[in-house]
Amino acid sequence: MDKTVTSKPRRNLGQLLVVSSLIFGMFFGSGNLIFPVHLGQMAGGHWFTAALGFAISGSLFPLLAILAVVVTKSDGLYDLAKPVGRHYAALFLILVHLTIGPFFGTPRTAATAYEMALQPFLPKRFDTVGMLVFTGLFFGAAYLLATHQNNLVKVVGKYLNAGFLTMLAIIFVVAFINPMGGLDHAATTAYQSNATISGFLEGYNTVDAVALLALSVTFVHAVRGLGYHDRELTKLTAKAGTLSIVLEILIYFGLVLLGAFSLSKLTLSANGAVALSQIVGHYFTRFGTAFLGVLVTLGVFTTALGLVTSFAQDFHKLFPKVSYLNWLRVTTFVSFLVANAGLNTIIAWSLPVLMLLYPLSLALILVSLTVAKRPYAGIVYKLTIAFTVVPAVLDMLANSPQVVTSFGPVASVLNFYHQVVTFASLGLGWLVPTFVGFVLGIVWGHLRWASEQSTVVEK
Repeated sequence: MDKTVTSKPRRNLGQLLVVSSLIFGMFFGSGNLIFPVHLGQMAGGHWFTAALGFAISGSLFPLLAILAVVVTKSDGLYDLAKPVGRHYAALFLILVHLTIGPFFGTPRTAATAYEMALQPFLPKRFDTVGMLVFTGLFFGAAYLLATHQNNLVKVVGKYLNAGFLTMLAIIFVVAFINPMGGLDHAATTAYQSNATISGFLEGYNTVDAVALLALSVTFVHAVRGLGYHDRELTKLTAKAGTLSIVLEILIYFGLVLLGAFSLSKLTLSANGAVALSQIVGHYFTRFGTAFLGVLVTLGVFTTALGLVTSFAQDFHKLFPKVSYLNWLRVTTFVSFLVANAGLNTIIAWSLPVLMLLYPLSLALILVSLTVAKRPYAGIVYKLTIAFTVVPAVLDMLANSPQVVTSFGPVASVLNFYHQVVTFASLGLGWLVPTFVGFVLGIVWGHLRWASEQSTVVEK
């Protein structure tokens, strides 16, 4: 009698480390380097509680986003959000891709690279021209490589994590043996009384929890290629993800500490890119600044290439009458234009949008991880999102430019919202309504499903 032998993947530490490295590579980018450093400068003596908040939104939530895609076996963000409704899923997909793509995420890669690799070495009067030329070359190269398969990016990406981690390890060792100063500096206003919440909201700037809802499918396909499926895939992702976020949290705390120490020698910087360049320059002279700039440029370039390719592919699927090549031209050109607004402006513009998208993303992650396989899941999805949308929109308005917040009707609504809704004045007004909608959805859904089952039995 013949026996069919099914090949199974070897379960070993090596594969766990490979998958952990994959997750870390998806998590860690330029934003994960610069925002913790700036947070450390802003938090001053409250650096630890601020870093704790940042670690939750910057590390834990992105891992949960990956797990949401794995658990629901979704084949993309549209598939993940479809239980809420097809129109909502399509709109959410568009908003997320515009945010991580040409409106904020992609241009931020080039703006960060410029501020760390070229701006420190250019006279101030050449700043505008330098940015124009740098971003033009950056996105021109991204467009060319996105239209021609090239192993260069794979080779660069293969060694990039090792380069980043080695450089960071050297910086940490030198900086902690010979710190720039103490940790007793005064915090900025936002970090004086609510450091943990302010750090939590600062973690939104990484955009990881939102981005990984859209990009995790690539990771899932890669791990399935190793022979892992269903429960094994979920367990492996959880284990490997835990390893990667422990490493990432350690790096975050180290970077926050660097920022807090630096206030003894430096003034509060305009952004984290400037702060990190100045800190590295202090310890390793201009050569160290240049080397870090090259590493960051290579890192953000591979990120930008993935983002423009993903945007063009997904929008071509959504709007097939426009070719992949034309969508690629749109995203690279718009990214080039936005990048020239500068890193500070891009960060400021992105905040209101992130205050809208993060609550909606976290609500989607919550229902995906808890009720996706329940027979009444659709009701829970719809009610949870419905209860999240209004406070998310109000949080977006509250963080919009002053011309919006000072407009009479908007100011009145925001004032009422901040006084009545728990945590609204802290930027977390969505928290209680989301859980109310979630609980109501479960109760209503379960009662409705039980009623339908009893009706079937009676028949």
